[in-house]
Amino acid sequence: MSWLNLEGKVAIVTGGACGIGRAVCSGLAEVGVTVVVADVNAEGARLAAEELKDKFGGNHISTTTDVTDKGSVDAMVTTTLDAFGKIDILVNNAGILIPRLLVDPAGKEELTEQIWERMVSINQKGYFLCAQAAARVMIESGGGGVIINMTSESGLEGSQGQSVYAATKGAIYSLTRSWAKELGKQNIRVVGIAPGIVEVTALRSDEYECALSYTRGITVEQLREKYEKASIPLGRSGKLSEVANTVCFLASERAGYIHGTVINVSGGKSRA
Repeated sequence: MSWLNLEGKVAIVTGGACGIGRAVCSGLAEVGVTVVVADVNAEGARLAAEELKDKFGGNHISTTTDVTDKGSVDAMVTTTLDAFGKIDILVNNAGILIPRLLVDPAGKEELTEQIWERMVSINQKGYFLCAQAAARVMIESGGGGVIINMTSESGLEGSQGQSVYAATKGAIYSLTRSWAKELGKQNIRVVGIAPGIVEVTALRSDEYECALSYTRGITVEQLREKYEKASIPLGRSGKLSEVANTVCFLASERAGYIHGTVINVSGGKSRA
């Protein structure tokens, strides 16, 4: 038995095929959690689940899930219950980031209704649908559970060129606190994690960095230098494993009195 005592727990991780989500799946599997890798990328989710089996053993599975579609989310829950009979942990992680300016006189990277709706649908509506479906199962089982919402330090600070992303993540701060007030009486803890700048993922791609540097009027090289030297007191990007470790701790009873709050995992990064 490990210090976290998570052996035998069942977790759904949305957006689990890559980036932070994949690292979270690996971290949970390593401490004995059975993981359901949920992602709109069916092949990526399947490969991630197979990797967990190969590295850690256990009966991890994948499910093709579009978090913006209620029917798809309900199917994710049904698949989990059919396989394991319960849901102990939900990690709401699936998200998208598309840098855009509110107004771009050059017309290159200006925010559109379509981009607005896509980010809000995935980053905000998706969390609502998944949390509602998982919480319903947790309440009906009477065993409680943990819902962990992945947000971002930009949700409080704002972010130039990322206003919609920051707004959706700000909403997750409020949803986390509100759902905690509603679900605490059902022995369901709701907590958030706010990563800062982390290792290169699907969100922090070359395409993303080119677009973000454009919205800030600097080069990609200047953007990367600012990541490491100007904005993070610890002087480096975060490791995906550091975010995953925080998820594992918050999912455990070692964090049993942490509820309705968001833990910042950002190396001290702030507006200053």
